[in-house]
Amino acid sequence: MTMGGSEWLAERFEENRGHLRAVAYRMLGSASEADDAVQETWLRLSRTDVSEVENLGGWLTTVAARVCLDMLRTRRSRREESLDEPEAESAAVREIPAKKMDPEQEAALADAVGAALLVVLDRLEPAERLAFVLHDMFAVPFEEIAPIVGRSTDAARQLASRARRRVHGAAAGDVNFSLAEQRKIAESFMSAIRAGDLNALVTLLDPDVVVRVDHTAGHPGAPPREIHGAENWARAAVAFTQATRMEFMQPAVLDGAVGLVMAQAGRLFRAMRFTIERGKIAEVDIISDQARLDKMDVKVMED
Repeated sequence: MTMGGSEWLAERFEENRGHLRAVAYRMLGSASEADDAVQETWLRLSRTDVSEVENLGGWLTTVAARVCLDMLRTRRSRREESLDEPEAESAAVREIPAKKMDPEQEAALADAVGAALLVVLDRLEPAERLAFVLHDMFAVPFEEIAPIVGRSTDAARQLASRARRRVHGAAAGDVNFSLAEQRKIAESFMSAIRAGDLNALVTLLDPDVVVRVDHTAGHPGAPPREIHGAENWARAAVAFTQATRMEFMQPAVLDGAVGLVMAQAGRLFRAMRFTIERGKIAEVDIISDQARLDKMDVKVMED
C-alpha cells in the first residue's frame, strides 16, 4: 500500500479515532457534535497529501482542534446547536462510517468527563477552551497550540491560565462549613432527590427553607414564585425529578454559592443555588432562564 493511499489512511485514522473523539468531546461537550468534528477531520485528511507528515497523530489532533474551534465560534455567534449539513461525501469518505454514539454511550462519556466541568468549559471563550483542553487535558505543548488559535506561544499560555482560573474557583458560603463540607451537603441532596428519598431530603433542609423558582423553571407561562417549608418543597421536588429525566446533575459553585447544575449535552439548562446555614439548606434559587444562566459564573468543585 502506497503512503497516503486510501486504505492506509483509513487504518491510521481508525488508530487515532478514539483520541480524536476524546479531544472533540471535551472541546464541544456534545457527542454528536464531536462525531461531526471527527468526520470532518477525516474529510480533510482524505483531501490532503500527508506523505511528508512525520507525526500523523499530531497532525490529526491539530486538524480536529481547528475544526472544533470553528464549530465553537459558530455556536457562540449564532447560539445554535448544530452546523449546516455537510457536503456530499466522496467514495473515499464513505470508507469511514460516522459511528454515532447512542444515548447510553454519550451519558457514560459525559459522566467520565464530568458534566459540571463541561458546563464550565461551555462558558469559556473558544480560544480559552481550546488552549485549556489541549494543554491541561492532553498535554499538547503551547508551541503547537499557538498557531491553532493564531496567537503567540505566550498568549496561548495566558489563554490556558485564564481558563484555568475560571474553571477552578473557591466558593463563598457558610463560614462555619468548609467548601468540602458544603459539597457533601450538595451531594447528599443530589443523592436523595435522585433516589426519591423524601425523609433524607427533609433532613438536609432547614424546616423553614425558602425556595425561589424563576418564571421558566415552573410551568410554562407561570410567574416566579416562592415555596416555604421543607416537607412542602421536598415532596414537589421529588415529584418533579421523577417526572423529568435529569441526564446530568452535579455539584458546582454558582456565582460563589454551592449548588447543583443540570446539563444536557454539556449545556447548562437548570441550576439550583443553595444558601447553607448551620449545616442546613436554608434557601434555594431554581434558575432556568437562559439569559440568567448565560451570565452565571459556574465553577467546578474540587475534591
